[in-house]
Amino acid sequence: MMVLHGASGSPFVRKVQVALAIKALPFEQVQQMPFTRDEEYRKINPLGKIPALQDGELTICDSTVICEYLEDAYPQVPLYPAESADKAKARWLEELGGSRVAELAAGIFFQRFMRPMVLQQEPDEELVAKIIDKQLPTILDYLEAQVPAQGFIFGEFMMADMSLISPFVNAAYAGYEVDAQRWPVFASFIARVKAHPVVSEVLTAEAAAMGMS
Repeated sequence: MMVLHGASGSPFVRKVQVALAIKALPFEQVQQMPFTRDEEYRKINPLGKIPALQDGELTICDSTVICEYLEDAYPQVPLYPAESADKAKARWLEELGGSRVAELAAGIFFQRFMRPMVLQQEPDEELVAKIIDKQLPTILDYLEAQVPAQGFIFGEFMMADMSLISPFVNAAYAGYEVDAQRWPVFASFIARVKAHPVVSEVLTAEAAAMGMS
């Protein structure tokens, strides 16, 4: 059985959980915080990042690399489009979701969730306001034009859909929701992806693991 290393609540771990569930691949999850000093985990990923996946003797790190491996090794129920132009677009959207979108959402999550609930510190609301008012709007304007008004980006649910909304799940844990009046298409897209049966099941289990159910 595959072993997934990573903490529940990570937007990157969540991506892989959904990919495994979509492909009906059984796995065991080992709860692992990122950037740990655990020397055993550093043998699995010297960068200390999560997730990492072990499939037999093979160990893979980085959520995108893991999902692409799962697509190649277990092609049933595709998670990426077949046509080259669509595949390139899917990879770009996944990269965007895992880089700038995740960075901004993580800033909100850290300030409003991790600092008060884990570190017992006051959040830096000035920094949060900068993210929400100055930095996120340009990204959300772009995403508003990239996602469909109905359904998913490539028709069937795929990793591009999950990659774009996963960071916003974390931002929602910290009390941030995309303004549905300003960005109605993307806000409804987030709701649609979260309502997908597999995603919904993963989010329910995640909330229970985080003590938020």
